[in-house]
Amino acid sequence: MPRNRGPQNRAEKREEIVAAAHRLLIDDGFESASTARIAKSAGVTVNTIYWYFRDKDEVLIAVLDRILAEALATYAEIDALPLTDRLLWVVDQLEQLHGLVNTVHARAATSPSIEAWHTGFHQLADALFADSLRAAGASPADLPAMSAIGTFVIEGLLTHRRDDADKRAVIDLLVRSLTAAPGDPGRH
Repeated sequence: MPRNRGPQNRAEKREEIVAAAHRLLIDDGFESASTARIAKSAGVTVNTIYWYFRDKDEVLIAVLDRILAEALATYAEIDALPLTDRLLWVVDQLEQLHGLVNTVHARAATSPSIEAWHTGFHQLADALFADSLRAAGASPADLPAMSAIGTFVIEGLLTHRRDDADKRAVIDLLVRSLTAAPGDPGRH
């Protein structure tokens, strides 16, 4: 039986649950990380999970939000790097979270809350990519299509694993192709 730790700040308790869920979701996957296992790992009862979260999808979203916040903090630190290096960093981060990436894509088909989170994630990623392309001189009219191409390439690299040299070659070509001025010999 979980131990009673006495009065605790609601935000602290929620964070303990999210931390436990984070470990289990990364280590064991969504299906194996039952609410009972999350509760046990957090040292709470299953009912406590539902005091803080509507369902397991909401727990997953809290974990995803936590991971995204950490990634955005790091991304802000590497923002001065060339776009190729930033995109390779993104691919690396997503590869490390391949189980959660697959879970989000699978759950989005049946869970409106996961679908909403996934849509918001893509909007944020597209905005960051578009800002980088805009800074490189891309035409504003081309930004939506360019962002879509970037998403397709990154998702393709996640689906079809490549070694580091191949990933760099693909991302280099993507960046060169999208940032070269029209009529520039570097544009393909």
